Formats: sequence, C-alpha cells, structure tokens
Amino acid sequence: MALRRPELLRLLLLPLLGCRLLAVELISSNTQPVVQEFQSVELSCIIKSTVTPDPRIEWKKIRDGETSYVFFDNKMQGDFATRAEILSRTSLVIKNTTRMDTATYRCEVAAPSDTKSIDEINIQLTVQVKPMTPRCTVPKAVPVGKSASLHCHENEGFPKSTYSWYRNSEPLSPDTKVKPHNSSYTLNPATGTLVFHAVHKGDTGRYFCIATNDAGFAKCEEQEMEVYDLNIGGIIGGVLVVLAVLVLITFGICCAYRRGYFANGKESGESYKTPAKPDGVNYIRTDDEGDFRHKSSFVI
Repeated sequence: MALRRPELLRLLLLPLLGCRLLAVELISSNTQPVVQEFQSVELSCIIKSTVTPDPRIEWKKIRDGETSYVFFDNKMQGDFATRAEILSRTSLVIKNTTRMDTATYRCEVAAPSDTKSIDEINIQLTVQVKPMTPRCTVPKAVPVGKSASLHCHENEGFPKSTYSWYRNSEPLSPDTKVKPHNSSYTLNPATGTLVFHAVHKGDTGRYFCIATNDAGFAKCEEQEMEVYDLNIGGIIGGVLVVLAVLVLITFGICCAYRRGYFANGKESGESYKTPAKPDGVNYIRTDDEGDFRHKSSFVI
C-alpha cells in the first residue's frame, strides 16, 4: 500500500529524531505587547518545530468572553481585512490600532503530519490611549477659614489617569511633609480631588490640573480661586439697617391706621345707599327742608 506524503516524511525523520515525538510547537518573542492608539503592532507567533510542510494557521480574538475570527481560511476577517496582515508565515500585524483592539489573541496551528498535530499560543495586546482634556471644577470665591473642594476627572485614557494639581504653575504635592507653609489640604491623585480644609489668603491663585497615564497627558484650563475675609462689621451693620427699615415701616402703618387712612368705607358713610321706597310712597325733596319727606297716596 502506497504511503501518503506526510506519513513518508514522518518515517524519514524518525531516525534523525530518535525516540523524540514529532510535535508542532509555537513560541513568541513577546506575549504581552503594548502599543499606543493609532500605531501598528506585531503579534509574534513562531513555529519552533513541525514536520508538516504547510500547516494551517488561524488567529482568533477573545474580548469580554466572546471569541471571533481574525484570520481564517487564509483570509483576514471583519474590519481586520483592511488593516491587518500575516507576516513571516504566522505572525499577525495590526495597523492603526484602536482601544477596541485591546484583547487576547490566540494563534492556532494545525500540523496533520506531526504526532501532536495542534498547538496554540495566547498574546495579550494592550492598546494605550492618551487622556482627554480633563473636566476641572474650581470654586470662584471662598471665605477665609471655610473648606473648598476642587475636582478633576477624565474617562477616556487607558490605563486610568492619575491627577496632579498646580497653583500659579507650581505643583501641589500630595505628600503632607512637603506642603506649602500654612496650607491645609488633601490631594488624591487617583480621583483628582483637592480639598482645602480651611482656606487662607495664601490659597488664592490660578489652579489647573493635569491628567497623566503611560500614553501621555492632558491639561485643563486655569481657573481663579479667590479667598476673601468675612466683613463681620459690615454684616452686623447690614442687619441693623434691615431692622431699622422694618421698624420704620411698622411705625408708618400704625400711624396710618390711627389717622383713618385704612378705615372701612361703611364707617365713614361713603357707602350710604338710599333705602328702597315702599309701594305707594313718593319721596319729595324741598329746598326748605333740605331733606326728604314723604307723601302718601291712596289707590282705590
């Protein structure tokens, strides 16, 4: 019975390899590549040993528990068809990477002529994304001795950003040992929150925040925070003025009541109405009487 070519190759190589089993074996020069967004990256997959002259190559992408083909049946799949290619027989090159390319990629090789005919290797790709301009919140004016909170945050960067605050272009250290004299604040680099527990005049200035990760940094616009003294005398004076005005208004209303400016119209006689005349009575006004008198009439 004639032997097939893969079996013939295996028989020819057995004397050279002794008792060692023939098995396809994969290695990689970098199993955890890191690249910045929009750059190209090579996912290394190298066949270290095989006796199969034309093994089958497949690449798969595993992200959020879902598996999809990248290279199958000697063709790129999906959106990789326009921005990926096979290099050196088995390695995968992805061009113009995006944050959605961060995933685990599996290189699978099937070698029918080998005793162990299938091998695979996983490559963990990380695509770093620069931070976007952070959103900064700075109070415009705070009285001396009161607390003040400044916030800085952005959610586009990968890995997650850390935050640093600056006052008048000078960095504010999160380390309590190197804080400026008389300054009482807490800075959290992970959340971007800067809290002054009791501000003083020296905390007045222009503040801005910088978000930083391994891919780069971004800065928000400067914002002014003013710390002002509370004018206790002015506040007391204002309260006294308001009380004086209320007293004057009350006194004026009482005087108006006493002088009858708010008297009821019925009490002043302004709303007097002529009584209705009974049937059979005619009222006549004369110049001598100056008032009304009635005249009876009888109807028979």
